Amino acid sequence: MSAPTIHHSRLTAICRAAVYVVFTLALIPVQAVALLLRLPLSKRIPLWYHRICCRLLGIRLEVFGRRSRDRPTLFVANHTSYLDIPIYGALIPGSFVAKTEVANWPMFGLLAKLQRSVFVDRRVRTSHIQATALGKRLEAGDSMILFPEGTSDDGNHILPFKSALLSVAEFSVNEKPLTIQPVSLTYSRVDGVPIGRHLRPYYAWYGDMDLLNHAADLVGLGRLTVTVSFHEPVTIEQFESRKALAQYCERQIVGSHSDALSGRVQPMVGTSGKWDWIRWRLRPRLRDLKGLRRARKGFQSPREKRASARVDSKAAKA
Repeated sequence: MSAPTIHHSRLTAICRAAVYVVFTLALIPVQAVALLLRLPLSKRIPLWYHRICCRLLGIRLEVFGRRSRDRPTLFVANHTSYLDIPIYGALIPGSFVAKTEVANWPMFGLLAKLQRSVFVDRRVRTSHIQATALGKRLEAGDSMILFPEGTSDDGNHILPFKSALLSVAEFSVNEKPLTIQPVSLTYSRVDGVPIGRHLRPYYAWYGDMDLLNHAADLVGLGRLTVTVSFHEPVTIEQFESRKALAQYCERQIVGSHSDALSGRVQPMVGTSGKWDWIRWRLRPRLRDLKGLRRARKGFQSPREKRASARVDSKAAKA
């Protein structure tokens, strides 16, 4: 049996790229002025911008768990592709921690600066410098998104986390330990077809792949479904060392990523004992809104009752 292939449309690629570029160029001066005048709008524009970009690129997000509402929060996430940026940016109101080289990238470097990214040298011997730079932003109440792998991976495996990159976790904000939340991201399906090992390089960008050629191929692909999981927030006080904290974050992300790859995505259990999950859409369809209203009223369709019964049965066996 032959493996499924991804359909690529040159027309789709041209249309998406053209709209993305025009939209981005139009928004750059607006964000620049907002930053120059230090307007609160400068922190809201990136979130809105990334959500629109996800829609333009045909990305659908399935989000599990609950995002930390603490300000600030250090979000510790896995990194597979440049496409991670609009996805995390669409869900998290914060800035990225990027390697120094990104600041000099054409177009993407400018966008990173407009989102107030912190550029750090990720070598171990300069970790104390990055902690100081990040600490100032965190003390100002800005949430940050950190990739402790140090580089992007192939999408099939999570690279070992570098505990030195988590030195900022030792900072205290207003005499309280910093909230740290692991977040995992997995490219799950394209046009409803699971993305297997042989299809993942279409989305993962790593090694010596050429950025422009890779992006030109990616934007012409079908509708992408991405699974994002927010895990239980923690503080460094709950662990014996920074290394133990890094290992905890890595275990949470590796486990969730593995479940998403195999289709065994398990939503997190909330304090109510029920499965807590959020399916995020920019413009929910009418039937989704009806389902939300029914859920609030405690209504369950026959299909939902059968699904609930299966969950209860599995929980009882466990």
